[in-house]
Amino acid sequence: MENTRNKWNERYNKAYVPNQVIEVLELNQHLLSANGKSLDFACGLGGNALRMAELGYESHAWDISDSALEKLQEFAHERKIKLLAKQCDVSQEKLPLESFDVIIVSHFLIRDIVPSLIEALKPGGLIFYQTFCQKEEVCSEGPKNPRYRLKKNELLQLFADLTLCYYREEGIVGDITKGIRNEALLVAQKPFAQK
Repeated sequence: MENTRNKWNERYNKAYVPNQVIEVLELNQHLLSANGKSLDFACGLGGNALRMAELGYESHAWDISDSALEKLQEFAHERKIKLLAKQCDVSQEKLPLESFDVIIVSHFLIRDIVPSLIEALKPGGLIFYQTFCQKEEVCSEGPKNPRYRLKKNELLQLFADLTLCYYREEGIVGDITKGIRNEALLVAQKPFAQK
């Protein structure tokens, strides 16, 4: 864990602005309820957490990098918003059951934690997920290790037990200079409990 934390601390020490809100959240913000409790999981510099706080959510942000979280708290203070940051190894952290109305995951993939993410959603809760896909050509952005990249339509399979609200994966079809390439975007809802 220490090596991973140091790697990300070094990367975030050179950053001075929050990361951008992911496109899947920007495009589908209309699916959000008026308020609730959100988690920006593996948040980095917390652009998604900041957006959720601005929307009136009780916004939680978890990441392994204490450097990123310190900067995120500064960004929140500058914007006069409150969010709750937690430094932890998200790959090992136990998520509380049925605790979040919204979970956002951006450019992060560890397949084994997907069931925990689903369990952490309240019934009716939404997951907004956007991360890199594998493709035939050499990858210019994102991790080089295919273990951290989705196979074709894999995100649909990982969240098959949820109700699909939105999905997009453009691959290399058509004009590859336009659109979102080499990423999958998903919004899915946890079913309400059966009566």
